[in-house]
Amino acid sequence: MKLIFNDLAGGFDVSTEKFLKQRGVDVVVDGHYTLPNWYDPEGKLRTFACRTNRVSPYRMIVDVPMVGKVGDYLTSYFRDFGKLDGTISDTRPGCFLLELDVTYATRQRIANKLVWLEQKQKDPEVVDLRKAPRIIPAKSHRTLTLADGAVHECFIIDMSVEGAAVSAPMELEVGTPLAVGACVGRVVRVFASGFAVKFVERQNQHDLDRLIIRPLRSLNRGVKASDWEEDAEPEPVQEQVTV
Repeated sequence: MKLIFNDLAGGFDVSTEKFLKQRGVDVVVDGHYTLPNWYDPEGKLRTFACRTNRVSPYRMIVDVPMVGKVGDYLTSYFRDFGKLDGTISDTRPGCFLLELDVTYATRQRIANKLVWLEQKQKDPEVVDLRKAPRIIPAKSHRTLTLADGAVHECFIIDMSVEGAAVSAPMELEVGTPLAVGACVGRVVRVFASGFAVKFVERQNQHDLDRLIIRPLRSLNRGVKASDWEEDAEPEPVQEQVTV
């Protein structure tokens, strides 16, 4: 099978709406990127996690925690595509359209990889055999609650019944207690584009996406110190009954 990308608009920028009507592959690939003028306390460019939404050899829609501005030139990296430079040509809440600044050879490599990824998506034999398989949420933009009750927006890289990988504007230390949605846990590892959270309790896989969506404050009570204690017994939730 050969995937043909005869992109007449390959030489200039297009809008997100127009790209959605062009030839492309709806594929999810995790990666990370840096934005100009976003620095960490050590003066280095901040790295944020991201995920492709739709890809062609010329441009891609990327779901991100920090959108940036039209005209920003950035560097990104994706495990299946490698290092990709480009310019933000359009933005929407939680994502941007990246015009790729790559060589012809790289475009050919991306096209070949898209063929393989598209075939892999259609292959029912591909399964995840890990003890706690990672799940990519349908909506990556969620909230996290810190021990002081402060609520922040975050980007879920992936999640499992045991924890989640998160990217957020703030930097947290190992051991920091927090809740991702309504799942209470602690930061157990910090990496370049975010941090890993281990939940205090193993979650039910069928409820995981619902709990990650649900903010802690929706439990009909405020955040309490006992929420962050690993050995604490969960308090019963008082259901509101309407007569």
